[in-house]
Amino acid sequence: MSSKDVSQRPLNLRAGDWVEVRCAREILATLDTESALDGLPFMPEMLRYCGKRFRVYKSAHKTCDTIEQYVIRRMSNAVHLEGLRCDGSAHGGCQAGCLLFWKDAWLKRVPTGPPAPDDSKQNPDEAVCAEEALRSGTRMPSVGGTEAAERYRCQATELVRATSEVRRRDRFDPRFYFKDLTSGNVGVGQFIRYGALAVFNSLMATFRGYRYPRLCGIAGSQTPSCHLNLQPGELVQVRSKDEIMATLNPRLRNRGLLFDVEMVPYCENGDYRVLTRVERIINEKTGQMMKLPNPCLILDGVTCSGNRSAHRMFCPRNVYPYWHEVWLRRPDDESAQESA
Repeated sequence: MSSKDVSQRPLNLRAGDWVEVRCAREILATLDTESALDGLPFMPEMLRYCGKRFRVYKSAHKTCDTIEQYVIRRMSNAVHLEGLRCDGSAHGGCQAGCLLFWKDAWLKRVPTGPPAPDDSKQNPDEAVCAEEALRSGTRMPSVGGTEAAERYRCQATELVRATSEVRRRDRFDPRFYFKDLTSGNVGVGQFIRYGALAVFNSLMATFRGYRYPRLCGIAGSQTPSCHLNLQPGELVQVRSKDEIMATLNPRLRNRGLLFDVEMVPYCENGDYRVLTRVERIINEKTGQMMKLPNPCLILDGVTCSGNRSAHRMFCPRNVYPYWHEVWLRRPDDESAQESA
């Protein structure tokens, strides 16, 4: 089967479908000289999944642009698979934990049911050769030729190239969101609820100049900090919206970190477990590694839905937001305050 035959055969996958990741040899045959298909790189971190079966998490027919305009964009013939995130091992140890994109050409349908044993399908020698072939695609030309200026290339940095623009009028057309429903990405209840919220916010933005929920930082230019030394595995609670607004400047930032509207639903909404402390991430705009000057945390299961943002409704990308410790507390800290 030629790479052209594979890449031009849409699988029309829906959330919940079972697929098997093709072998490294088949996937390499679909890639161009930059280790990409339709602008989307296949990365070394994805090789470990070859020959294994996974359930489709969501259709990736759309995704959000976090590089240029922060709006939704179209992607063709791609999905996200349940639980498969990039570990950054081939990209300088980046800790962003991005949900991986999988082109239909890299997958094949399998019968519904639990995954079958698949260890025998993996060829170690083939995987080693494939990783060597893919390594060159993880770097861009360095700036000034220095190691400090090394630039990385990944699915996140290439997202604009791998997608197409959605016209402004289409972003306001309800039919544009119908595939979110038919693909199984969202249920009928979610479709109605957030569709109504989008209409309400459009009217609010037009006649009142703001959207719901309204955010207003009141800390001034000097934003406070807090050092809890939270570690992976610890339980935390997100402080109330009002408490967090008191830590933000008028641009909704605390020491440079944005508190996004998509983080509001997690305020005072139970316990969350710290997944990791984030110290280094790739700048999606430049490809350079950034070392974060202030402690940031990722919370397990806490992701962006896009449903409260302008022009990003039902984005399936599920990016992890970053949290400063000043926005969090240990559950026992709340008990101590109540008893006092």
